[in-house]
Amino acid sequence: MPHAAQSGFSMTESVSAMDRLLTSLRDGKGRGLPPVERWNPPFCGDIDMRIAADGTWFYLGTPIGRPALVKLFSSVLRRDDGDYVLVTPVEKVGITVEDAPFQAVEMAVAGEGEGRSLAFRTQVDDVVSAGPGHAIRFERAAKGGLKPYIHVRRDLWARVTRAVTYDLLALGEVREVDGMPMFGVAAGGAFYPAVPASEIEDGEAE
Repeated sequence: MPHAAQSGFSMTESVSAMDRLLTSLRDGKGRGLPPVERWNPPFCGDIDMRIAADGTWFYLGTPIGRPALVKLFSSVLRRDDGDYVLVTPVEKVGITVEDAPFQAVEMAVAGEGEGRSLAFRTQVDDVVSAGPGHAIRFERAAKGGLKPYIHVRRDLWARVTRAVTYDLLALGEVREVDGMPMFGVAAGGAFYPAVPASEIEDGEAE
């Protein structure tokens, strides 16, 4: 959610904030992900930037059409007390995220059962393998389907796209969890329950 108490950038101020943000990011650009968890700059308010539910990034109401720019912003995304912020060494600004900040657009499967490996690629080319450090969770969709998510980093999650969700659910099985038969997916030595087995229907996805 935006920081309502400190929002209120005008369009000119928002553009200026964007310019400062880009300058800081490009000046400090290096290999790998920036250490945003170690940065503690002052909060400078919200800017008119939004990540839509389908993973599209918007600035001032217009989609950001340059994938390299989206990837740059995503590398400094952090979640502070439930709010999404972009962080540089010198300032922190709030943005709006409608669902999850990332989309898992591809999945690769190797092996079966407990030894199965599931690797996911996001729309900004993060690659993570499901397991204890990158859990899978499921939420119920508005129409009763399932919405899977994979943990990426720093309390940031990727929503699995609809097409990939069907492939993921096709790997599902029923196991007993705390005495209840649950439908879920095994990967990376763990089992991720989705719903009670009695509720599942073939091909259930939003």
